[in-house]
Amino acid sequence: MTYEPVPLPDRVQLSPEASLRSVRAFRDHMRKRHSVRDFSDTPVTREVIEACIETAGSAPSGANQQPWHFVAISDPAMKARIRQAAEEEERAFYAGGGGDEWLAALEPVGTGPDKPHLTTAPWLIVVFAQRYGLEDGQRHKHYYVPESVGIACGMLIAAIHHAGLVTLTHTPNPMKFLNELCSRPDNEKPVMILPVGLPAEAAVVPAMAKRKKPLDEILSVF
Repeated sequence: MTYEPVPLPDRVQLSPEASLRSVRAFRDHMRKRHSVRDFSDTPVTREVIEACIETAGSAPSGANQQPWHFVAISDPAMKARIRQAAEEEERAFYAGGGGDEWLAALEPVGTGPDKPHLTTAPWLIVVFAQRYGLEDGQRHKHYYVPESVGIACGMLIAAIHHAGLVTLTHTPNPMKFLNELCSRPDNEKPVMILPVGLPAEAAVVPAMAKRKKPLDEILSVF
């Protein structure tokens, strides 16, 4: 392909005052986002999930190669297989495989090897990063894969919250079992599982999760 410029197709420019109002409203909305482990089994339509993933697919990426693939799962039997495989890895992790320092860091989060959210949530979205591309049997390099997929995941999580749903970034280690269960090729590396749905009536979050660093700790201005 060769470079072909086209006029900027969309403009969403606002006045300075409207810009400040808009971004503050978005900030306040995103502050209501929480990582939830207690899900309701209330159904969520496929159309909502697809719209969230379409949002993620619009993310910027290195050389516009879009090195990601999303697998959306609502089938109860498949969710059960993923939970079983994930909990096997988690039991090894919490039995000492994760190391004392890592396990100590997780104590305030209240996590453990049991992952009921993987079967209770109406949807699981498994995110894969394409380490390299395949076209007509030929392998070609992808650029800035972790950065690109990370941006897409952030946009996906924001879209899920915007849809009035909750999610959780679940990362069993290792995750190679997901390639086989999701029928994905070897050039794709599983990055995370996102259970998606509504929170349970009795949902809780760890108190420490509400402690966010203040602006003066995360921002430098020159």
